[in-house]
Amino acid sequence: MSGMADLLQLALAHVAAMGAGGRVLFVLLYAAVCVLFLPVSPLTFGAGAVFGIVPGFLLVWLGASIGSCLSFLVGRHWLRSWVEKRLARYPMFIAIDAAVSRQGWRVVFLTRLTPLFPFNTLNYGYGLTRVKFKDYMGASILGMAPATLMFVYLGAAAGEAVGGRTRTRAELAFFAVGLLATVVVVALVGREAKRALAEHTKLPPG
Repeated sequence: MSGMADLLQLALAHVAAMGAGGRVLFVLLYAAVCVLFLPVSPLTFGAGAVFGIVPGFLLVWLGASIGSCLSFLVGRHWLRSWVEKRLARYPMFIAIDAAVSRQGWRVVFLTRLTPLFPFNTLNYGYGLTRVKFKDYMGASILGMAPATLMFVYLGAAAGEAVGGRTRTRAELAFFAVGLLATVVVVALVGREAKRALAEHTKLPPG
């Protein structure tokens, strides 16, 4: 996958140089990567480094929201057998499926807060469940926000580290505190979500 990651990084560099139109193209590219079951992490980290924290977060969040919804629809209506074979690698998804039938959007929201399953796997996998599309869409969009912010923030931090401009100590301290706070909050949210998910699905909290 390293070759694909390098290709996505190259595409990101070209998109970033296109100005406002490039941002629209980035969102479409991100959504397409989700649907094609390709790794999204190069684009997520890269957005923070190239666009900055707030614009990068918004662009990734929008692209991920569109991509996750399209993947759900593809998995539900066109590629069910293929998705079922992919999910055979994740036996815990059986428990998730059963929990969704009882709890609906709550389980979708909790799984988006935790790293229990790969992002693209969830996108397609929920298409096989009985959750309504509107419930899936709302829970996914909200649940993806904390982790998205953290990864974009990490990408922005990496961009700052290799950037050419010398930062003042105050700027570096502010950035470091913000990054630490973001990571801690996301970790705490994820831990609590994992506990709640374990209660809903009868999975061990880990």
